[in-house]
Amino acid sequence: MDLITQGFLGAALAQTVARPAETRLATGIGFAAGLLADADALIYSSADSLLTIEYHRHFTHSIFFIPFGTLIAALLLWPFCRHKLGFKRLYVFSLLGYSLSGFIDACTSYGTYLLWPLFDERFAFHIISIVDPIFTLALIIGVAVAWRRRSRLPARLGLAVAALYLGVAVLQLQRAESAIESLAATRGHVPARLIAKPSFGNILLWRSVYEHAGYFYIDAVRVGRQPRLFEGSAIKQYRPARDSNGLARDSVLYRDIMRFQKFSDNYIALHPQYANVLADVRYSIEPDGVLPLWGIEMDFGQPQQHARFRVYRNLTRQQRERFLAMLMNADELPNEPVTVIE
Repeated sequence: MDLITQGFLGAALAQTVARPAETRLATGIGFAAGLLADADALIYSSADSLLTIEYHRHFTHSIFFIPFGTLIAALLLWPFCRHKLGFKRLYVFSLLGYSLSGFIDACTSYGTYLLWPLFDERFAFHIISIVDPIFTLALIIGVAVAWRRRSRLPARLGLAVAALYLGVAVLQLQRAESAIESLAATRGHVPARLIAKPSFGNILLWRSVYEHAGYFYIDAVRVGRQPRLFEGSAIKQYRPARDSNGLARDSVLYRDIMRFQKFSDNYIALHPQYANVLADVRYSIEPDGVLPLWGIEMDFGQPQQHARFRVYRNLTRQQRERFLAMLMNADELPNEPVTVIE
């Protein structure tokens, strides 16, 4: 999730075992340790822009790295805490702060290498957005009250509310998947794969992508008292062996395409507006839209050059109004998403 949430989750966990006199120190330690797992985002190459997305939420988020990540956090914090706290207590607070960083990121659709090196793949539970104000607010309130009162109870209550929210999100995911499966059935489709993921900042409006007969069908569903479907578009799946213009398999560009295919869990298609951009269709600003949030720019005339990772975050007023209308269950939507068949 976002760094603020990561930090407050770590702070709340550390507070749950802190003695009254330790509460405020434990808060800072837990917050800092909760941020440390995302230090993998600093792995960077100016020549190979895919390197960063490959290693973000990688080994530092594995459950097997927790003891090492905890030790690194404790050693970094020791010069600031050694006159106030013993190393054993520092390690305990760091352990609690660091321990759930990988798990909470796995709850998003981006996923983490939760069981690396046993399994070299991302685990994504698709139950919560990378940014979710309700989840984060529950943690912030719990941590703030625990800090003020020097008490464990508010932190535990904040964590309980956050855990309950995740439980509700699991139920919402199941309802969203069921609604999309029913929609696919009305089209005569049996999805080869299907994912549903919450749209930005909520667990009410969900984006779905399913694969059928070489196409991705992208729709949205608002999971309120009664699910409401927003039928979107279809886009042709990109197959590297078929669609890479005869690109040599040992070329740098082809290997980058295969790396991006793995990162995107093979949910890839050409950008509807840029024929040289390979898009990750799992993510879009519009819940039922095909315009991607990111992709890689390919130059087939330079096969030994790395592809460039591109992000498309230009949110127009019309898109914002449409998103809010869908979220609020408005009778009419301001505009329709881009439709692509081929």
